[in-house]
Amino acid sequence: MPSWSHSIQLRGAGGEPADFARTVLSHGVADLLPNTIAEDGSSLETVLPARGRAYVVRLVPDGPASAVLSAPGAAAPPAAARTTLERQIRHMLRLDEDLSGFYRAAQDDPRLAWVAQAGAGRMLRSPTVFEDLVKTICTTNCTWSATVRMVSALVGRLGVAGVGAPERRTFPTPEAMAQAGEDFYRDEARAGYRGPYLRTVATDVAEARLDLEELRDPELADREVAERLLALPGVGPYAMAHMMMLLGRYKRLILDSWTRPTYRRLSGRPRVTDKGIERAFRSYRQFAGLAFWLTLTRDWVTQAEGGA
Repeated sequence: MPSWSHSIQLRGAGGEPADFARTVLSHGVADLLPNTIAEDGSSLETVLPARGRAYVVRLVPDGPASAVLSAPGAAAPPAAARTTLERQIRHMLRLDEDLSGFYRAAQDDPRLAWVAQAGAGRMLRSPTVFEDLVKTICTTNCTWSATVRMVSALVGRLGVAGVGAPERRTFPTPEAMAQAGEDFYRDEARAGYRGPYLRTVATDVAEARLDLEELRDPELADREVAERLLALPGVGPYAMAHMMMLLGRYKRLILDSWTRPTYRRLSGRPRVTDKGIERAFRSYRQFAGLAFWLTLTRDWVTQAEGGA
């Protein structure tokens, strides 16, 4: 039995439904450590910092409109830590976002009329922009197994051990990553050319020369956020587009070696240019990138007919 549990309503800021499985299975990076996600999207476990300690937490759906957050196998976190843990989980699930405008735009599109009823469209994010950025850099120009190796090394060596579960660790702080030596990035994480980039970003954040969390500010224009991202070491057009999606800025399409051929296959068009793909989703305006992504990933979650 869990030492503590708490119910979370799965509703967005506009009152729209937020499907649990479609949120935790929304993109591959979501399943990197410290997250562990069931293959069918029926649970999410992660390790989160709270009040100077770290806790393993588990989230499972409780019917279609709520989920239960718990701390399995350890003494109940103190009240202040529970509040912090719940706030981080709600942030990760994007329950503060209002996607009702996107649902209205999709309702007359045969490709995406399913999204509102399915409660789709929330891209699981990390507790911090720093974590999402590091993970994104670790996906560039490499196989998925290499990404898993790099992130697993960062968490396993530099993260904070969970209370009662020393084998489970948080994502490392910028300070911990900045202090790790070149040999760690070269020999253990085997990050290749990304190693110096990761150390530079971590050091700049740790020494307060770089405020990545500021990129969440809704007052910043998309263009400025994109320019700031592209100015960071290790961030090119693909990584920038991926980060924009995780920041809830959904206009840009993620165009890479998986999305392009997947769209060609689904559209039945043997050849299509990037500009052609962008034109196909232009009517979605600020949600174009999200509409594109959901078109590609609809079959990632199997639901009964009449749902998704």
